[in-house]
Amino acid sequence: MKKQAKSRIRDKAKTARARARTRAESTRARSTRRAAGRDPLDAFVDASAHALDLEIEPAWRGTVRDNLATTFALAAVFADFPLPDDAEPAPIFSA
Repeated sequence: MKKQAKSRIRDKAKTARARARTRAESTRARSTRRAAGRDPLDAFVDASAHALDLEIEPAWRGTVRDNLATTFALAAVFADFPLPDDAEPAPIFSA
């Protein structure tokens, strides 16, 4: 009798751990999907297209977002470039 009781407890514990693992995995998957859907660049692309009255095909939406991310990354490098305090703007040449 004692052996059956212990094995039942172990089986219940294994089942509970398996259920908890499955719940944790599904929660992680849901949060990943939510995080992926909350990309601020997607909202920016949609707002820009609306403001410019452009229609972006769904197949191009990812490419537009990636191009925008690259543009922002390059702009950040340029904006962070240190200039000396005595830097002067370039003279204006006209022909």
